[in-house]
Amino acid sequence: MTDLTGRIALVTGASRGIGEASARALAAQGARVIVTDLAAPEALADEIGGLARAHDVTDEQSWIDTMAFARDTAGGLDILVNNAGLFLAKPLTETTLEDWRRLHSVNVEGVFLGCKHAVPLLAERANLWTGGTSIINLSSVAGLVGSPLVSCYNASKGAVRLFTKGVAVELAASRIRCNSIHPGIIETDMGRDLVSQFAAATGTGENDTRAAFSDRHPLGHFGVPQNIADAVTFLASDRAAFMTGSELVVDGGFTAS
Repeated sequence: MTDLTGRIALVTGASRGIGEASARALAAQGARVIVTDLAAPEALADEIGGLARAHDVTDEQSWIDTMAFARDTAGGLDILVNNAGLFLAKPLTETTLEDWRRLHSVNVEGVFLGCKHAVPLLAERANLWTGGTSIINLSSVAGLVGSPLVSCYNASKGAVRLFTKGVAVELAASRIRCNSIHPGIIETDMGRDLVSQFAAATGTGENDTRAAFSDRHPLGHFGVPQNIADAVTFLASDRAAFMTGSELVVDGGFTAS
């Protein structure tokens, strides 16, 4: 079991999918969890005994206010899960500058702002735990390999991958670890949206598109949110004390074949 008793975590994009599953998993291991999204996930917070807050990850003042909330209301921060993200599948020549900027504002700038503003709180509590404090950034298999129709998404998730490594090296002396998780396709609203967008862009039916993507995973199926939540709790814990700047790939073999 991964014991996170006494630790304070913040999960962005926690209203559904991987964010919700990660918040539940962290709470189940003893952490006090702050869940955020554009609309505060109050029901989830009530269920897991946590705290909820409305939070726009693209807005710097929203991050400043959320960190103040974590310090004043929860007592600080030990674990940051930068989960909020968007997906886009579109031919390169049809991708607008507005598409590019919107995707990067959430997927890249949101992660940058989270790491930047969490550092003071994480540093304050880093000596409480064997493995220090922990930042976990959600990237994707799309941050490791290219695919047609998702060059914009590839760029955003590739940026998260290398940004994580730079942060890890810079913050190591402060005993703040920073790692990225790279999911394959997961059974979430975003995963289903991925299938729909690819089907629309290629003119292929959704059932055939889903079957083709399932076949891209040697295990033969999509993942479920709990698969990623388990990786989150591991990286958050002292069991991952010697991991920083790492890429934890949870993809059913997608990138191995």
